[in-house]
Amino acid sequence: MTITPADERRVAPPRPVAAPATPVAPPRLTRPLKVTLAVLLVAQFMLAVDFSILNVALPAVGQDLGFSLANLQWVATAFALAAAGFTLFFGRIADLVGRKKIFIGSLALLGAASLAGGLATSPAVLLAARVAQGLATAAATPAGLSLLTTSFPEGPLRQRALGVNGALMSAGFTTGAVLGGVLTDLLSWRWAFLINVPVALAVVVVAPTFIKESRPAVRPRLDLPGALTVTSGLLALVYGLTQAGEHGWTDVRAAVGLGAGAVLLVAFFLVERRVAEPLVPLATLRRRTVAWGNVIGLIAFATETSLVYLLTLYLQRSLGFSALAAGLSFGVLGLGTVLGGLLAPRVIARWSARTALIAGGLVQAFFTATLLLLGGTSASMALLLPATFLGGVGNMLVIVGFMVTATSGLPDAEQGLATGLASMSQQVGITMGTPIMSAVVSAAVVGTATASAVRHGVAAALVVNTALVLLGVVLALVFLRPGGRAAGRPEARVR
Repeated sequence: MTITPADERRVAPPRPVAAPATPVAPPRLTRPLKVTLAVLLVAQFMLAVDFSILNVALPAVGQDLGFSLANLQWVATAFALAAAGFTLFFGRIADLVGRKKIFIGSLALLGAASLAGGLATSPAVLLAARVAQGLATAAATPAGLSLLTTSFPEGPLRQRALGVNGALMSAGFTTGAVLGGVLTDLLSWRWAFLINVPVALAVVVVAPTFIKESRPAVRPRLDLPGALTVTSGLLALVYGLTQAGEHGWTDVRAAVGLGAGAVLLVAFFLVERRVAEPLVPLATLRRRTVAWGNVIGLIAFATETSLVYLLTLYLQRSLGFSALAAGLSFGVLGLGTVLGGLLAPRVIARWSARTALIAGGLVQAFFTATLLLLGGTSASMALLLPATFLGGVGNMLVIVGFMVTATSGLPDAEQGLATGLASMSQQVGITMGTPIMSAVVSAAVVGTATASAVRHGVAAALVVNTALVLLGVVLALVFLRPGGRAAGRPEARVR
């Protein structure tokens, strides 16, 4: 007897009905993770504040300690050189000796340097304290970011942590501008240093209990030639940029610094091609998410932090605001960055990190461009405040998107390198943005720096700022594919 396929279908036993899948609960923050996150966020916020807290206080510092007008800029430059130049080097040192050890040790150094700066009685002591603060920042920032990414698994929890971290970092920069003016006017510029001491002490006391040590399973060797060339190159580059901002692009010191920086960074690339265990493996740099994510992140930090400088010029030199009033105006920008940091993980969970980069960049560019409509009266605050608020939201979408893009899809062994690169992009972006915009303003202001001339120079720099933001959008569109891991798409939505 022949059994046809139709007969088989009639006599075949019914297939068992699959049980409905048990819903997987979204990951939650445990109490130890909450404390770990709080410790890391407090430290990162304090480090961000230090970048800008002395900007408003510089005239008072110079008057009290006898800095000449020409040398006063070294109070900011000494910090920036150390913070930007040594970030990648200390990121690898943290891989060698342990990220927790470097994080706690660098916070102790920051507290000691801040105490020395607050008690300084001479320019030499103050500058030494600023260099030590910069070195502490260069060590603590990548170590803290590595501890954050290795403490939280890739996905919703890490995105939420990076979102809050990014918001507080950006808010810290604007808070520094506000806090510096308040402390200087009400107390003394010395409190811009001394305020760090109790915070650093608290972190050093609490961190050993709650933060777990993190280092690669295989201890890498230190690529000394690579470390020397990249650190020297970054130092020369940052020095050249600061001199260009102070004296213009035709200044000999600026040209020498920028030229030496370019040569040393090319030398670094050649060294990395030949050594057995490079400081930055070229295979990692060939990852589009790492390479282009960091370029976009550098642009994001450079444009928003330099915008604070441009608006300070506008408010004080064009509208006649006091330093305190100008600083308080940036509180609105800080609120925008906090909101953007809270929204960014949800945008990334719903769409992708690439979407956050593109949408955030477009929002930031649009509201930066609207600032070109600012006039010469205080009525312009009705435009400035909402524009900076919404532009801050867009900028923070970009920053969190950059952090997720540049650190996702990498094993823990490469997190030190990835976060070191991300931290370097952050530090260099913060450092280079203001000198570039300062040079643009100086070139645009012809003759006496009247209120109208300053407003014209600021407008020229706003055009450049907007163009740079749009460049970041174009890079995300062209070089970061949508969807999948390459674009930073998470596997679960943030709830």
